[in-house]
Amino acid sequence: MSGHRPTPRVVSLVPSVTETLLAWDVVPVACTRFCEQPEIRAVGGTKNPEIDDIVALAPDLVVVNDEENRREDAEALRAAGLAVHACSPRSVDEVAPELEALAAAVGIDTAVEAADEPLPPLELRAFIPIWRRPWMTIAGDTYGSSLLASIGVANAFGRSGAEGERYPTVELADIVERGADVVLAPTEPYAFKAIHLDAFREVAPVVEVDGQDLFWWGVRTPAARRRLHAAIATALDRP
Repeated sequence: MSGHRPTPRVVSLVPSVTETLLAWDVVPVACTRFCEQPEIRAVGGTKNPEIDDIVALAPDLVVVNDEENRREDAEALRAAGLAVHACSPRSVDEVAPELEALAAAVGIDTAVEAADEPLPPLELRAFIPIWRRPWMTIAGDTYGSSLLASIGVANAFGRSGAEGERYPTVELADIVERGADVVLAPTEPYAFKAIHLDAFREVAPVVEVDGQDLFWWGVRTPAARRRLHAAIATALDRP
């Protein structure tokens, strides 16, 4: 950090934002139970925050995300007179501007590292499962898909689903039809078991990847690109 002004009392309802704020030495007065910060007070989950408890904390700012949080909760917080800052990058290129806006909202002056380090393109076409019963994946208009594209991994289902559908339902048989030559199985939001990975291996090689590196945007993004690239390249014996 190059310097800072007195920071407001912040409640973070976004795990990746909580991680980013802590990296900036801004400790939220509260966060969600999914933020993996047991030393910070939890005020419910991302989809069911404890609105009354948040209001009682009298924060200067509440940070939300349109994927992690519900519109009605953000509206309830605003109706209670709280300032709400929304940040929802859809691509790697949008991360730095969103971080700069977040830094301004919390009143700090900090350098934001761009996630643009050149990396050898992996030249792969991947299926990225995120759920089962039903099987679900990510479409092209998502941060995770953009992150993979930035390291040379095309999303086999980047243009699937109805218009505006960002997390389409798929069938495993579609993986072959879509030309996927690898399955990138993230550790979250769904913890796939060995039996699920075996099912994926029937249609393409499987590489398990860190779900936080793939889906958590923020200060981790530049290093996450490098880690994902290295993990995939190593697993598939790519240069």
